[in-house]
Amino acid sequence: MLFVAAFVFVYYSVWALLLPFLPPSSPVQSLFPPREWAIRLPLLLLLGGITLVSLFFARVMWIEARKKALKAGKKV
Repeated sequence: MLFVAAFVFVYYSVWALLLPFLPPSSPVQSLFPPREWAIRLPLLLLLGGITLVSLFFARVMWIEARKKALKAGKKV
């Protein structure tokens, strides 16, 4: 996992930080997707992660509220 994380970090760093300084005719340019995805991809991953965390919290809160409602209904 550490190797994969290091590879992704180096790949993204080269893609986002070094590629703009290379000429468009460089053969290194063909190893990377278009630069617009250097912004879109992390943004999509961030939005997806925030959505999943929010859905998890909403589910836990809904289950806890349902448990409290059932417990309160039994006492009455």
